[in-house]
Amino acid sequence: MANAQAGGQWYPPEWPERIRALAGGRLTPVTPKRAATVMLLKDTGDGPAVHMLRRRTSMAFAGGAYAYPGGGVDPRDDDRHVRWAGPTRAWWADRLGVDEAGAQAIVCAAVRETYEEAGVLLAGPTPDGVVGDTTGDDWEADRAALVARETSFAEFLDRRGLVLRSDLLGAWTRWITPEFESRRYDTWFFVARLPRGQRTRNASTEADRTVWITPRAAADAYDRGELLMMPPTIATLRQLTAYATPAEALDAAPARDLTPVLATARLVEGEIVLSWPGHDEFTKHIPTGGAPA
Repeated sequence: MANAQAGGQWYPPEWPERIRALAGGRLTPVTPKRAATVMLLKDTGDGPAVHMLRRRTSMAFAGGAYAYPGGGVDPRDDDRHVRWAGPTRAWWADRLGVDEAGAQAIVCAAVRETYEEAGVLLAGPTPDGVVGDTTGDDWEADRAALVARETSFAEFLDRRGLVLRSDLLGAWTRWITPEFESRRYDTWFFVARLPRGQRTRNASTEADRTVWITPRAAADAYDRGELLMMPPTIATLRQLTAYATPAEALDAAPARDLTPVLATARLVEGEIVLSWPGHDEFTKHIPTGGAPA
């Protein structure tokens, strides 16, 4: 079970011991898996709202924490048969700091996971079109097949005659799970606007609640300790409060720095100091034999 320390920060109780083990050379970091998550935005007339889900408390990773739709890259997400619109794979490779196959896989994961977990599909019948309502038994059967990995995203798009709309995404930030975590992800965060005619739903088996909430309201609830979140989630929410519309956020995305944010743990005067570069609010001081402060 996770603890909430400052505000609603998700903080697993096993972290101090794992940090000490890493510092003492008794823990070998696992290789992070590539992942993508999407901050889906919609206009409210009073600023943008973002779609968030609450992870079930039974989840081993970040149970009870609020997050965005997202997940790991499927090995088939780099399938070259994916029908593609928007910036080229080479452009995305340069933007994301990976090779072209990796770029396609990350962008595909972002679009696929948004469909799997929120029922929203950033794809269309033409390079400048977007599908409308994605509810109904036939769509649900396809979504379930994707979740079960019975079909690849490329196969799904091809069978429905759809083109992936990479231009509807804006790369926002990149966070890598700390080296002392047992489950590690190298995650690219994207922003996107809810397409006209589509609506979100809780399609994820990993979530017990979904909400549309303004970034300011979510951040305030975190500060009061009412909403539990991981550092990258609250950090991105605070960043989104600067924008009056989803369009403004999307316009700002290309200039965003994608240098990975990776927590560091160092020994300073008898205590371990855990910090996330550029995000001082998450700094933790852990006595060598005690609990975090």
